[in-house]
Amino acid sequence: MAFLTKFSESGYRIDALQLFGNVDDTTVHDLLGDCPVLRVNAHVELVPEDGSSNYLYVVLRGMLNVATGEKTGMDEDIITSVVPGECAGELSVLDEHSSMPNIVAVEESDVLAIEASKLWQMIDLSNSLARNLLHLLSFRIQAANARLRQRQKVGRFYRELSMLDGLTGLHNRAWLDGHLPDMVKNAHARGRQLTVILLDVDHFKQFNDEHGHLAGDDGLRTVARVLSEALRPTDFSVRYGGEEFMVILPDTGHEEGRAVAERLRERMHRAVVFQDMRLPLPHITASFGAASLRPGQDAHALIAVADEALYRAKTAGRNQVVGSEGLG
Repeated sequence: MAFLTKFSESGYRIDALQLFGNVDDTTVHDLLGDCPVLRVNAHVELVPEDGSSNYLYVVLRGMLNVATGEKTGMDEDIITSVVPGECAGELSVLDEHSSMPNIVAVEESDVLAIEASKLWQMIDLSNSLARNLLHLLSFRIQAANARLRQRQKVGRFYRELSMLDGLTGLHNRAWLDGHLPDMVKNAHARGRQLTVILLDVDHFKQFNDEHGHLAGDDGLRTVARVLSEALRPTDFSVRYGGEEFMVILPDTGHEEGRAVAERLRERMHRAVVFQDMRLPLPHITASFGAASLRPGQDAHALIAVADEALYRAKTAGRNQVVGSEGLG
């Protein structure tokens, strides 16, 4: 294991790292830029040089294997693979009494090492970073429980049921499929209201053709930022697929839900994609379809009504909100 360079001089992109998705604080970027990038040869264990400080390791290239400390029936450590963009050692950073897990490079790898005290500085500066870390830890707990139940499916579970969309940092379709049915059942059981909003970025293919796919990715991240900043802590935002997103509003009826959709539409219209060029977003508007839970509806039926409302918003000229009044 050898020091390669500082992150700021490495050529790797911060937006490729899950933990730093949507983190645009320049002070955080400066702190991260000073962190070392290590070149780790295959089969070499990552061990902190000072022998005491805990580190968070982020894979930039290659792959790491992490021994979780859990045991199989044969009393062998369960191994988790960590690929580029993902990190290892979160718990040892958050709990100073926790020892570093056994982390070994599967192949020659470039690894960003963030010392615990520096990571805490970044967390203090950025709510987005703290939120990303909580998402990652939430996933770690769910993945660990699943490994204990079905250890033979560890690798496939880890990748297929990751609960975060890698591009936007929002919940993904797997999360939605696992959680929305339970939200619907809970709302019915408790007599609570529930509203979902489906939104589709208008003319996104045209935007990609005009500005390129990297700019298109920036546009989708901008949409995600608008949703994250405009919603309550109890609400949920999901990348439903491609340029389509969903917002879930617990304890929210039709009129309030439609007002939320209108507020999101206005904020989307005013948002900025190209920070350097200061181009506003009228060319990336979105169409919205809102639907509120009705007696006897399941999650699939609720989404279908929202989808029909979204279709009407698009056929009516786009960049507008249509509610579920009068829809089947």
